[in-house]
Amino acid sequence: MTVLFLYTEIADYFIKCCEDLSKTADVHIIRWPVNKEAPFVFSFPEKVTIYDKNKYNYVELETLVKKIAPDIIICSGWIDKDYLRLVKPYYKKIPTVLSCDTHWNGSLKQHVAKILSRFFLLNKFSYSWVPGNSQLAYVKKLGFDQNKIKKGFYCCDLEKFNTIYEAQNPAKKKAFPKRFLFVGRYYDFKGITDLWEAFIQLQNDAPNEWELWCLGTGTIAPIEHSKIKHFGFVQPKDLAEITQKCGVFVLPSHFEPWGVVVQEYAASGFPLVTSSAVGSNEAFLTENENGYSFRSKNVTELKKILKKIITLSDPELNDMALKSHQLAQKINPKIWTNTVLEIYNEFHKK
Repeated sequence: MTVLFLYTEIADYFIKCCEDLSKTADVHIIRWPVNKEAPFVFSFPEKVTIYDKNKYNYVELETLVKKIAPDIIICSGWIDKDYLRLVKPYYKKIPTVLSCDTHWNGSLKQHVAKILSRFFLLNKFSYSWVPGNSQLAYVKKLGFDQNKIKKGFYCCDLEKFNTIYEAQNPAKKKAFPKRFLFVGRYYDFKGITDLWEAFIQLQNDAPNEWELWCLGTGTIAPIEHSKIKHFGFVQPKDLAEITQKCGVFVLPSHFEPWGVVVQEYAASGFPLVTSSAVGSNEAFLTENENGYSFRSKNVTELKKILKKIITLSDPELNDMALKSHQLAQKINPKIWTNTVLEIYNEFHKK
C-alpha cells in the first residue's frame, strides 16, 4: 500500500505518525519549505520519502504523483491550488482525503465556501479527516457525509512525551516547579503579550516565587522582566532539559484551530491554562480537573487563573498533572494509522 500526503508545513508530530504508518505502508510526502521562523530539524524514517514542492513545477509534480502511484491521497486543506489539481484525476478511483483544522464560525467567507464546495472540494475528495468536533461541524456544512468524516487527524508523539512524564514526574512530586511555561511563536495571535501582561500584573499585585519561561521566536520583541525568561527557538530534542524545571503550561492564543502542543504538555504531566480559542481543549482539558480555560484576549480572567494556580498546593498541582497525563492518552499514532487503513478499506468495500 502506498500513501501520498500533499502537505503544507510538516511538524515533528506528523512525522512520528507517518513513521507508525510506514510499518504497514510506503509513505510519500510532498511538502512546503520549512518555515524560517520555526526551523525544525527533521529526521525521516526509512520508509518515508520526502519531496520539496518548490523544487518541481506543476507538470513535474503530476509526473511525480503518477510515478508514486498512490493507493490513497491525503491533502492538508485547500489553500494550495496545485494540490487540488493533483488530486482531481484520482477522485473516485482511490480514496482522496481532505484534512481540515478550520472551525465553523459562520463568516461570509465560510457561507460562500459552503455554497461553492461542490465545485472545488466535493468533486475532488471522498473523505475528510479532521482533528475534532469543531472542524467536523465545518466539513459537514461543506457537504461531507457524517460517515465520510474521521476525527483524530492531529496527534503528538505520545511515546516521547509519556517518557518525559515518567522521567520527570518523581522529582515534581517531591517539589513541584513554580514556573509557568509558554511554547509557541511570538505573534499577536498567540496571545503572548496577554500572558506577559497578566503575569506582570500578578507579580505587581502580589509578589510571589513563580516565574514565566517562554520558548519561541517571532515578530514581537521579548519583554524584559526579572521573572520572565526567554529561550528563543528550541529544537524538540532539547525541550526536556527546560520543561523538567517548569510546572504549568499556558497557551493564551487568540487563534488556535487545534494545538497539538496541548496534548504534548498534557502527556508530559503539565496542568493546563488555555484560552477559549484553543481547539484541543475539547479533548485534553477538563475544567477544574487538569486545568482552567479563560476567554481569549481577556487579560483579567487570565490573571485570575494564574493567581488561582499559585495558591494551589504541590499535591493539588501534581494531581492535576496526573489527570492531564491520563487525558492525553486518547489519541496516539497507532489510532492515527488505523484511521488511514480504515478509510482505505471502507472505500474498497463499496
